[in-house]
Amino acid sequence: MSIPARIKDDLPFLTSLRRDLHAHPELGFEEERTAGIVARLLEEAGITVHRGLGGTGVVGTLQLGNGTRRIGLRADMDALAMPEMAERPYKSTVPGKMHACGHDGHTAMLLGAARHLAATRDFSGTVHFIFQPAEEGRGGARRMVEEGLFTLFPCDAVYGLHNMPGLAVDEIAVVEGPQLASSDSWRITFRGTGTHGAKPHLGRDPITAAGTFLSSLQTIVGRVIDPLQPAVVSACFLQAGDPKALNVIPDIVEIGGTARAYLPDVRDQLETEIGRLAHGTAAMYGIAVDYAFERRIPPVINDADATARALAVAGSVFGGKVQTSFPPSTAGDDFAFFAQNAPGCYVWLGNGPAVDGALHHNTAYDFNDEALGYGAAYWVALVERELKV
Repeated sequence: MSIPARIKDDLPFLTSLRRDLHAHPELGFEEERTAGIVARLLEEAGITVHRGLGGTGVVGTLQLGNGTRRIGLRADMDALAMPEMAERPYKSTVPGKMHACGHDGHTAMLLGAARHLAATRDFSGTVHFIFQPAEEGRGGARRMVEEGLFTLFPCDAVYGLHNMPGLAVDEIAVVEGPQLASSDSWRITFRGTGTHGAKPHLGRDPITAAGTFLSSLQTIVGRVIDPLQPAVVSACFLQAGDPKALNVIPDIVEIGGTARAYLPDVRDQLETEIGRLAHGTAAMYGIAVDYAFERRIPPVINDADATARALAVAGSVFGGKVQTSFPPSTAGDDFAFFAQNAPGCYVWLGNGPAVDGALHHNTAYDFNDEALGYGAAYWVALVERELKV
């Protein structure tokens, strides 16, 4: 593994920065402090800064030489609305908020790469350092795109990186094709006729209908979707009645959940089949139903050419510790909106063992500072290879 000497020298600063960001987490579209730090460090490095895309987004642009190729590198900045339970010197100082997915590390690594590239200036072309707000389900990437990200900062390719517990810090996974699933939400409201719990024949029971719907929900994946195509349908919300009125059959039951897929036609099937099941159940019980399916985040699909470029770079940096076969995740990432506007590649950087089983979105999770140098070195090598002098 080759980490440039300048990055090695910068690691104490990057570690301190990462821990400062960790101690001061901000939720999506609230990253005012984080964005201010990012903008200041980019400007101090001599990089042109644009602020305000997506509300709190920051884009730094470094153009050198007469090269015409333009690439984008993305880091996410937001934290999660959850408490940090593990004790550490840089524990979150904000109750109910923590960096439980490593975006503090992603931000620090890209800043480290930007500082190095601005100092060494060993490339010809344009690199856009994209610091995105609100990756955690609040639509930051989509908003940046809608507000003109790729009009203001055209890219011939765009790249993303995410830490992965379980991979060693000197390992990286670069794989063509699906990396993350679409992330969509669905809601159903069964509308019956409430009545006395002792006289169910006088009403139309939405709770029994909901039970039938929920027990049948997994037949969509088990009996409708091609078994060779991954898909997930989960009910994650259920609300009905009043625990203080256990002799009342309510009028309404509300159910909500998530649907995940990698292929567009499977995504379409999930939307259709959840609705078919909901309407069929309602008809069977003689009640009404409202159904809504919200398409939130498309799947992340790595472009073949961009992946080949990223893979060549990974080999030059990580040597034999590059994984080219790595299972995709059913989680989602709105990097997908960037990759819809330019050929994209999203890679997994090792974060070391999952300490005490603390994976992403766990109250004890922490980004591994030993990965900072490897991630920054990957970004640097990618720029210098893509925008070769």
